[in-house]
Formats: sequence, structure tokens, C-alpha cells
Amino acid sequence: MSPEVISIGALLVMFVVGTVLPINLGILAFVATFAVGTASLGLTEDEIFEGFPVDLFVTIVGVTYLFSVARRNGTIDLLVAAGVRMVRGKVALIPWVLFLIAALLTAFGTFTPAAVALLVPIGMNFAYRYKLNPLVVGMMVISGGHAGAFSPLAVSGALVLGLVDKTALHISPVSLFTASFVINLALSLLTYLLLARRSAPSVEGDEAAPDDAGLTVAGRPDWRQWLTLGCLVALVVGALGFQLEIGFLALVAGALLALVDMKRQEKAVDGISWSTLLLVGGMMTYIAMLEKAGIIEEISEHTANLGAPLLVALLLCFTVAVTSAFASSTAILTAIIPLAVPLLLSSHLSAAGLIAALAVSTTIVDTSPFSTNGALVLANVRGVDTRRFYRQVIGYTGGIVALGPVVAWGALVLPWS
Repeated sequence: MSPEVISIGALLVMFVVGTVLPINLGILAFVATFAVGTASLGLTEDEIFEGFPVDLFVTIVGVTYLFSVARRNGTIDLLVAAGVRMVRGKVALIPWVLFLIAALLTAFGTFTPAAVALLVPIGMNFAYRYKLNPLVVGMMVISGGHAGAFSPLAVSGALVLGLVDKTALHISPVSLFTASFVINLALSLLTYLLLARRSAPSVEGDEAAPDDAGLTVAGRPDWRQWLTLGCLVALVVGALGFQLEIGFLALVAGALLALVDMKRQEKAVDGISWSTLLLVGGMMTYIAMLEKAGIIEEISEHTANLGAPLLVALLLCFTVAVTSAFASSTAILTAIIPLAVPLLLSSHLSAAGLIAALAVSTTIVDTSPFSTNGALVLANVRGVDTRRFYRQVIGYTGGIVALGPVVAWGALVLPWS
């Protein structure tokens, strides 16, 4: 049996087992990583360890710890109350406010995971406090981040345009940005219409959040809350203005706030989402192992050599969607665009259409709990049965993986071919 078949087969088996049985999928992924990596792919332990997502680990630990501290000293309640006042008590509009803020942040240069890391904890607290569906809030923050992610000023947009500029092809920056914005806006609208009124999988015995009629007005912040707000502002400035690592900044801020309020913050570390860290760490280590062994590249190349350009374009969209649900979108984009260039040069397919479709298909699935953005949603959700919520996120992502590439291909490739 070939290493490709063994690797993908192991992925499917552990995914089914981890979803059906009460065992953390990350544990299965770590076991499979060492078993497949050493026995089938011939990798050393050091080579396998290189795939552990240290940056994502630090980001999730730092962000969830900081917002655990902020929640314990009452700062989150202040932010939630301020947000409700901003929409004049119409809490149903909160997901759309978060969508637009995320889109603006990424459109002007914020890396999408950084924008999501800043907004998801606040959004999840909104959802908990005012009984909004956390799935809708979290997914709309992610969609908002990707709606602006392909502007010429954005990290992802600059990456794609830079890769294309190195070839004989040309695509309009406006076309790329518009395609991503419209599709993500449509996805958010559909998500909101279908799911906003559905209740979250709450924990049995959990104290219910007050309804909309019980909106609270925050009092004047005390000095610890002012310090917390200052730390949050410094976090935003450092991450967005100076491109500093948001996880380390969050850890520094959290440690400082804990030191000045040690009695209340003694158990703040309990707010770190350890189960999510295990899940994401294991899965991303496994996928990194496949990338290192060349399995992902081989699958993409096999897809590109199948024949009819339109069919190949659709299969490429599916390939990047499935792969990106478990791996870095940036890495997938960097790998797939050069593979698509020969197809575009030898066919009548629209370069702008296919590149935009690949960009959308790659990023639209970042709702997956195995990606940075989806993991942040899973790590920060409150007051729900986390296992059922995990299944909801998996189901939502599965729907996007199945339909997203078809929509991107049908809207962006097919009309221009």
C-alpha cells in the first residue's frame, strides 16, 4: 500500500473515531503522526516534531488566558455593555457589527488570524451574555476577516498578487478583493438567516444569560479595569501597528494583570482551552508531516493532470478546500497558485476567475476547528456543551467544504470560460 493511501486512510479513520467516540482527536492525531511518520514515511522524531504549530499554540494560550483574566475582573462585561449601547440595544445586529469590523481590520493589513483572535473572545462573550447563537457569531467573525483579506493592502491579497506577478498572468486587484468580499458576505447572510434563531447546545445546569430586555449598563471602570482596557489597546497597537506576535503580547498583558489582582486571578489559567490546544496541535502536526513528506503536493499534482480544464479547475478548488480545512491557508495558497499557472497558460480559463476561486476555496474553510480561526472560536465559546458545539462547527465546515468550491467555481470560473 502506498504512503499516500496509508496517510489519507489514517486521517479518515482517526477523524471518524474522534468524532464518534469521546476521545480527543488530537490524541489520535499525535499517535498517528508517529506511527505513520516513522513506519510509512521514514521520518525521524525530530522531523516530526518540527511540524508542531508552536505559533498557534502560543496564540491560543495567550489570547484565552488574557480574556480569562479580563472576564474575571469584569472588563469583558464592560465591553459587552458598550457594544450593546453601540447597536442601541438591538443585539441581533452584533454579528454584523463584528463582521464589518473584521473586514475593515483585514482589508487594511491585519493578518486574518490576528483580527479573529482580537474579535472572537469579545464576540463569544456577547453570544453568552445575550443568548446569541455562538456558531453564528464565530463564523461571521471569520467570514468578515476573509471578506477583507484579499484587498491589495491585506496580507493574503498581497501574497496572491505577488505570486501572480512572477508569472506571465495578470489579475485585477479589484476583482480578487470583490470576489472574496461578495462570497463571504453571501455566506454570512445565509448563515445568519438559517442559524441565528437556533439555540446553542447549552451545558446542563448552566446559568442562563439574561434576555434582551435585561440589558445592563456598565458602571464606571475601576483602576484594574482601566489597566485591562489599556492592555487590550496595547495588544491591538502592537499586533496591528508593529506586527508583533499577538500570543506573546497577550501573555505579557495577562501576566501583568494577574500580578496586580492575584486573589481574583489565581485560577485564570483554567480559562485556557487546553482541549482545543490538544486537538489543534495534534491535527496540525499530522498535516505538517504530510506536507513535509510531499503527500499534499503529490495529491495536488495528480489533480492538475486529470485532463479537461474546467474539471481540473473544479477539482483544484476541492483539493485546496479539503486540505486547507486541516492546514495553513497561506501555505496552501503559496503551493497551489504555481501549480495552476500551467493550466491557465495552456487553456482558455480566466486567470482572474480561477485564481480568485482558488483563493476563496482555500480560505472559506478556515471555520474548521483544525485551523487557527476555527480553533479560536472553539477555544473561546462559553456556556455550551463543547463536544456538541465541536460537532456543530465540524458540520458547518463540512457543508462549506462540500458547497464552497462549487459556488466559487460556478461564480468565478464557469462564466468566463
